[in-house]
Amino acid sequence: MASAPAKLNYSRRLASRVETRDHVWVYWRCGGMDDVSRVCDLSVGGLFLRTRVPRPVGVRAKLDFLVPEGPIRAEAVVQHLIPSGGVGLKFTAITDRDCPTLVALMNRIRTSASTKRVPSFVVP
Repeated sequence: MASAPAKLNYSRRLASRVETRDHVWVYWRCGGMDDVSRVCDLSVGGLFLRTRVPRPVGVRAKLDFLVPEGPIRAEAVVQHLIPSGGVGLKFTAITDRDCPTLVALMNRIRTSASTKRVPSFVVP
């Protein structure tokens, strides 16, 4: 009897994303409006922001991350939107000075996501 072939996880993304939970916020300016939004996931190529105010695809944005690692400023463009959900932004510019800080932020998020609390007792 032949077994079914294993399913491969396929993604068109060039860079893997990390889920940020509630840890990362960004102040951003886009389409003539300023906003502060929660970052849902993040990669070196872009991010997804939770927002109730949609921005049209193709509109440029300026971002200032509000994180303990320090200033991270970037420019991006709206790639896709989910009405009443959020927008996906693709980075178009980030300074050489801010890029290592972005990588440090992603490393912190990955580390905190992989560190799970282990109970001090074992239930049989």
